[in-house]
Amino acid sequence: MSGLALQNITKQFGTFTAVKNVSLTVPHGTFVCLLGPSGCGKTTLMRMIAGLDLPTEGAIKLDDADITRVPTHKRDLGMVFQSLALFPHLTVGENIAYSLRIRGVGKEDQKKRVDELLSMIHLSGYADRPVAKLSGGQRQRVAIARALAISPKLFLLDEPLSALDAKLREAMQVELRQLQQRLGITTIVVTHDQREAMTMADTVVVMNSGEIRQAAAPVEIYRRPADTFVADFIGMTNLFDFTADSAGRTNALGSSIEGLQVPGGLSKGVLSVRPEDVHLTAPGHGAIAGRVTFVRDLGGTIETFVEAGGKQIVAVSMPHARPDVTVGQDVGIKLSPDACVVLKS
Repeated sequence: MSGLALQNITKQFGTFTAVKNVSLTVPHGTFVCLLGPSGCGKTTLMRMIAGLDLPTEGAIKLDDADITRVPTHKRDLGMVFQSLALFPHLTVGENIAYSLRIRGVGKEDQKKRVDELLSMIHLSGYADRPVAKLSGGQRQRVAIARALAISPKLFLLDEPLSALDAKLREAMQVELRQLQQRLGITTIVVTHDQREAMTMADTVVVMNSGEIRQAAAPVEIYRRPADTFVADFIGMTNLFDFTADSAGRTNALGSSIEGLQVPGGLSKGVLSVRPEDVHLTAPGHGAIAGRVTFVRDLGGTIETFVEAGGKQIVAVSMPHARPDVTVGQDVGIKLSPDACVVLKS
């Protein structure tokens, strides 16, 4: 089975273009996160995949069948909305079985499927419980089970975990990913939370202004961002300008970065360096000169803010490797050439 294919999808609302010529292939059984800031077009793209909006241009194919104009209820997909939209007057079991009942599935088969799904989401024995008596995390599991009841070809979730508190949200991210891996179902999640996307996805699709800026595996997005927007949006990074001369020397933050090679013909641009790749040393000895302006102890990590060359640079270290520095102290900064990602300005 080939999965989902978006071909040159554009969506216009009057004179406003919400999605611009988007093409994307989602292989069968993979987990994809559409990631980006509010207004980037990710929810509009999800709605077109679901059939809730029609694209102005382009085609949507599921397992090689064109579903661009197929009604939502005939697309063989399951959906979980941000609001969950559980039926408050129905029990847990009745909520999960709802789609089966309207399809004419017999009561015994309904019960069997409900029990199977309740076991899968770790809520066995909850079938007769009112939805109002459930916690936020339990309601989330029920919404997921209801969407999976019909064994859809495609599973769509729009900001499904945003209403949960931070600790529960992170636990549910792991549970959702493990469930998807067990079922092998093609899954697309819309989120603005980069940590959520990095935790769950096989492929992260970073969007901005209606366009895909980069689509790749999480580690590739993090380590080799395609541009400054992706670098800055995914996690924390240090972005600063560089210049390169004809002799191959690269200068940034008022100093030369030894060993850094930039693409031929590129005389200036931007470097992206992740905070964990910034190493603090004693001043001098070829290090970039800096001064500590702030130290933040977050328990699991230590963030040291350093002013260097008119820019604020952040270095992150583990507690056992905590740098022995104080605010106002002069320090040196060492950057490994392998950790510097060269981007066009």
